[in-house]
Amino acid sequence: MTKEIWLNLPVKDVLKSRAFYEQIGFTFNPNDNPSDSTMQCMFVGQKNFVVMLFPEETLQKFSRIDLNDRSTTSQFLISIDAESREEIDHLTAKAKAAGATIFAEPEEIQGWMYGSGFTDLDGHRWNTLYMDHTKMPKE
Repeated sequence: MTKEIWLNLPVKDVLKSRAFYEQIGFTFNPNDNPSDSTMQCMFVGQKNFVVMLFPEETLQKFSRIDLNDRSTTSQFLISIDAESREEIDHLTAKAKAAGATIFAEPEEIQGWMYGSGFTDLDGHRWNTLYMDHTKMPKE
């Protein structure tokens, strides 16, 4: 039976990507060598969801298929939640300062959600969302 799931992300420069994600507040496996340019293990969220950063060439070898052009296509949207609107604002500002492109400025959505979106250094799209369940429409 499957015990864990993790995401493998192709990146152009593993160490630049590590620095970017550290700047926005993500953590890395303390047992990994922080100067290893062949891979880095990043933790996201309170449950330490694992995101592995690999050079594009390495991930292409693993997948045995060409990688998509992330400047014009997207295969997925990585979504993370937040505990408040302020956390969304703060994370968006940190991402922008770290070099991200903001594709969706923080805004209220449907009266009970608040979110934003950014693209990391390698074109992966991240969605951040806060949900105020007290304002959620009743059926």
